[in-house]
Amino acid sequence: MWHDAVIIGGSFAGLSAAMQLARAGRSVCVVDAGQPRNRFAAASHGFFGQDGVPPREMIAQARAKVAAYPSVSFVDGVASDARADGSGFVVKLASGEELWAHKLILAFGLIDGLPEEIPGLKERWGVTVLHCPYCHGYEFKGQRLGVLNVVPMSTHQALLIPDWGDTTFFLNGAPMPDDATLRKLEQRNVTIEAGPIARLEGHAPDLAGVRLADGRLVEISALYIGSRTTMASPIAERLGCAFDDGPFGAVIHTDAAKMTSVPGVYAAGDIARPAHNATLASADGVIAGAQLHQALIFEPLAA
Repeated sequence: MWHDAVIIGGSFAGLSAAMQLARAGRSVCVVDAGQPRNRFAAASHGFFGQDGVPPREMIAQARAKVAAYPSVSFVDGVASDARADGSGFVVKLASGEELWAHKLILAFGLIDGLPEEIPGLKERWGVTVLHCPYCHGYEFKGQRLGVLNVVPMSTHQALLIPDWGDTTFFLNGAPMPDDATLRKLEQRNVTIEAGPIARLEGHAPDLAGVRLADGRLVEISALYIGSRTTMASPIAERLGCAFDDGPFGAVIHTDAAKMTSVPGVYAAGDIARPAHNATLASADGVIAGAQLHQALIFEPLAA
């Protein structure tokens, strides 16, 4: 059976795209592996009308509303591969089943790579080890906070976080910032701890502080980290999509319509933008779904 579109990924971006196509009466199949990036967080914050709602609950509500449209179907599983085939695309599932579609939307999300050399970090991810202060900053307002130096953007994060609480920038043995950056950090009253980190302490997932290699404990309630990211699926690369360098890792190159460098393949959400946020992912899905629908109409007219 041919679909107008197959969407790989059934979280914020994928479901938002599916809604646009469903409301246009187009046949859509959503392939969902059930591993949303924000599944580690107890609640999602800052999303319009959904502040404080658990991410999986938000996704379940959205999925139920999309599923109410008769032209939408769901496959709970992993899309293992995809290829161009004539006038469309074939998506292969891990089960061996194949799906055919005129267009594709990639919305499979990212995987956060956490520094494995720091004991106690992974088990606190999404609770007291955090990525985004706009998503998880207010809940720690006025408390002692930390920023872990991981990527070049970590310095930007260290300058940002003091709006939520007294901030310590943990270099973890990396070189000191340049003089201009040090002056900015001083203006923001950021404390710098240059030495390597031994471990995080406290009853996980709560955080009592950062234990340094020299034995000192720096008490903090939350640690912010700009994690390095990788694609949750190799499909974009296998299709031949172009990539751009992002501040945390590669992102799929798209134009204003969320079209990738491969005609007929769209990408939405964190995989296709340098700034990662549930609201932005959903907005990307809206754009991708609407633009794909219009392509189904206008491309044949231009032939």
